[in-house]
Amino acid sequence: MHEKWKNLIWLQFGASIDSIKRSIELCPDALWSDQSREPQYWYLAFHTIFWLDFYMEDSSEGYYPPEPFGLEELDPAGLLPPRVYSKQELLAFLAHARANAKQALHRLTEEASTQSYHFANTHITVAEKFLYNMRHCQHHAAQMNLIMRQAVDSAPGWVFQAKDQL
Repeated sequence: MHEKWKNLIWLQFGASIDSIKRSIELCPDALWSDQSREPQYWYLAFHTIFWLDFYMEDSSEGYYPPEPFGLEELDPAGLLPPRVYSKQELLAFLAHARANAKQALHRLTEEASTQSYHFANTHITVAEKFLYNMRHCQHHAAQMNLIMRQAVDSAPGWVFQAKDQL
């Protein structure tokens, strides 16, 4: 894949990841683990980061997130993690997933971009997986910002593009 296109994709994909980061950083502590809200704010952040990292793997086989996270997201019963994860834990996971995404895009070749990626009922190309993942991140960033706006009448501003190049 042409380096110019990869960098353009990264600038927007990185921006969607940075939107998640800002939504975590700016969330008031009282809202973070408010159990009266469904889904809980912290869980939306975890869910988004888990799938961001998961989809950046070349294969769904053998994936395991960094400690202290588990594979509850893959359970068909919809299990929640065993506890509320802190902002610091999720920001570290997000930094890990962001680095994985950047590396995966950097090593993407023209040939690899057209290969099939399969997970559950999802059948897309590897290139489309990046766009799908970007949309997923932005969807949940917007959801978290809406929750924050409703709860405290404040939310992070728009991230135009990632500050770093690929």
